[in-house]
Amino acid sequence: MVLGLSLAAFTRLHVVISLIGIVSGLVVMLGLFAGRRLDAVTAVFLVTTVLTSVTGFFFPVAHLLPSHVVGLISLVVLAVCLLARYGRSLVGGWRRTYVISAAVALYLNCFVLVVQSFLKVPSLHALAPKGNEPPFAVAQLVVLVLFAALTTVAARRVAARGLDAA
Repeated sequence: MVLGLSLAAFTRLHVVISLIGIVSGLVVMLGLFAGRRLDAVTAVFLVTTVLTSVTGFFFPVAHLLPSHVVGLISLVVLAVCLLARYGRSLVGGWRRTYVISAAVALYLNCFVLVVQSFLKVPSLHALAPKGNEPPFAVAQLVVLVLFAALTTVAARRVAARGLDAA
């Protein structure tokens, strides 16, 4: 039992929260390209992404795992993101800080999605059963390069144009 739920039910809840965070994060990134804040979707993204990281610590394990390290990094990045967005109201350099930290938080969720996909999807698991084979490395590299490029473009656009309420 985890928080009054069976482990299976808690896992499903964690996955649903994670997927909502990823989908809403992608919408937020699209908004950033258009120079829009998308306040409601941003709130959903940030809340579900924080919840994803926090709930990851409730799984019963005997020792610190790489997933915990990713969760800790994500929570630090999200603290910066929340400070930039709500504490500093996206003023000046905080706009760029917000874009970069939001993108990094989304990237970390997508990084974990790739890991979990290779662990849980039989056809992907067959390609990389140990998680260190070339197909897994290529998938993670593609995600990293894509996010680096998208984050760079979004940060430049927001720095140049600002963000409008939407």
